[in-house]
Amino acid sequence: MGLLECCARCLVGAPFASLVATGLCFFGVALFCGCGHEALTGTEKLIETYFSKNYQDYEYLINVIHAFQYVIYGTASFFFLYGALLLAEGFYTTGAVRQIFGDYKTTICGKGLSATVTGGQKGRGSRGQHQARSLERVCHCLGKWLGHPDKFVGITYALTIVWLLVFACSAVPVYIYFNTWTTCQSIAFPSKTSASIGSLCADARMYGVLPWNAFPGKVCGSNLLSICKTAEFQMTFHLFIAAFVGAAATLVSLHEDPALEPLFKSIV
Repeated sequence: MGLLECCARCLVGAPFASLVATGLCFFGVALFCGCGHEALTGTEKLIETYFSKNYQDYEYLINVIHAFQYVIYGTASFFFLYGALLLAEGFYTTGAVRQIFGDYKTTICGKGLSATVTGGQKGRGSRGQHQARSLERVCHCLGKWLGHPDKFVGITYALTIVWLLVFACSAVPVYIYFNTWTTCQSIAFPSKTSASIGSLCADARMYGVLPWNAFPGKVCGSNLLSICKTAEFQMTFHLFIAAFVGAAATLVSLHEDPALEPLFKSIV
C-alpha cells in the first residue's frame, strides 16, 4: 500500500462530523466558561459600586456568584473529558475501521476498539497474544465504566437537555443588561420617549438580584446613563453576550448531525 493510498483511506475513514462537533463543543464551552466567569465578576463589582452600599444586601448574591464560578470550573473540566471520549468513540466506531481491519471480535468496549486489539494481523505469536489479552481485559474494564457505545448517545441527549436549561439561563443576564442598555438609550435620546428622564431607572430588585429592602437598589436618570457609559458595564454586557453565544455553540455541537459525515467524505 502506497503512502498516498494509506493517507486517502485515513482521510475517508475519519469521522469529520465528530471532529467538527468536538471542536465546536470545545470552542463553545471555553467561550461560555471564560466569558461567563469574568461577566459574573463584573456584575459583582457593578452591584457593589452602584446599587447597594450595605454588604448584607448583596451578600447572598456574592455567594451565588462564587458558587456559579466553581460550577464553571467543573463544567469546563467535564466537557473537556467528555468531548475527548466522544471523539475517541467516534474514531473507534467509524466504518473505516472495519475496512482496514476486516472482521473482528466484538467486545463490550466497542467494535472499533476491539478491532484494534484483536483484529487483523495483530497478536501473532505468544507475546502478541498475551498483549492482546491484556488489552482486551483493559477494554472489558473500560466497557463496564463506559457501557455500550449506544449508551453514549443516551447520555449525550440527556446532557443536551441539561445544557438546554443552561442555555436558557444564560439568556437571563443578557436580557437584564439589554433592558438596562435600552433604558440608557432612552435617557441619552429623550426625544424618543415621552417619559421624563428622572423616571427612567434600572432596578436590580425587580429582577431578584437584590432584596426589596436594599438601598438604593436602583439607579435613575443621568446617574444610570453614566453607569452605562463606563467600560466596566460595556465589557460585562458584551461578555454575557459572548457567554450566551458559547452556550448556543455547545448546544449545537451536542446535537451532532450524522448527515454531515457523507458531505465531508464527498469533499475529500
